[in-house]
Amino acid sequence: MGLKTEVRIDFAGERRSFDLSPIGCVRRLQDACDAGPNHIRMRLLDGTWLEGDLRETLIQGLVGGGMTQRDAQALIEKWVDPEPKTQFVPLAQAIILAWLVGAEDEDLGEGTGEGESPILSPEAGSASPASTAPASAS
Repeated sequence: MGLKTEVRIDFAGERRSFDLSPIGCVRRLQDACDAGPNHIRMRLLDGTWLEGDLRETLIQGLVGGGMTQRDAQALIEKWVDPEPKTQFVPLAQAIILAWLVGAEDEDLGEGTGEGESPILSPEAGSASPASTAPASAS
């Protein structure tokens, strides 16, 4: 349908909205990270990111998606803080990229039809969805 700044993805046990466009979200992200969104995105891409780049992008994305600051922080403390961090980098990149250039009007990380997608749950080994569909047996 068009581009938007919100991304929806399975995270912490359910489909959640992340959006940096509501007033104040990007400003809080910039203040917390002492960098603009594109600089943070570049650090996420080249592996020089700081913990705050990842955490604050997720928190502010959740706040912009409709969650309270307190609830967003609690969710990150429960689902991200105790886990290896690299698995959450693709989500942080997607949140920032949607704010910068827009995202397609569709959910990210849709499951395989067998219940909840494991994407971005602590049980998942990687936050990245498969890049290709499995070959069908003919």
